Amino acid sequence: MRPEPARAPVGHDQDKEGCCYAPEAAQLAQKHVEGVIMAEQMQEHIYIIPLRDVRRMPRWKRANGAIKDIRRYLAKHMKTDDVKLDKTINERVWSRGAEKPPSKIRIRAMKLEDGQVQAELAPES
Repeated sequence: MRPEPARAPVGHDQDKEGCCYAPEAAQLAQKHVEGVIMAEQMQEHIYIIPLRDVRRMPRWKRANGAIKDIRRYLAKHMKTDDVKLDKTINERVWSRGAEKPPSKIRIRAMKLEDGQVQAELAPES
């Protein structure tokens, strides 16, 4: 057997442009929203989450399963259990009904200093 060529680990190409890592997220800053001080932002990533495994579920459970898969994916990759999804993600998954969720979804996830992950729908580029 031939040895497999060495590859860079997935997600470790932050020095390239157009990567999933946002350098402006590295700078910690407080945000004021309606008089409430938000927790400081630790890191921010943009993920393209595959939802093709949802097709193996019964038709009427697919959108629910997609939301659960998004939470599970973000908990694994951001290394936390506290994941909050924005309503825009829910609206995108349910846009074609419970039986036909999208096959993949682009999400911007921000991990705060208290360990909570807040996710929102990333703009298509």
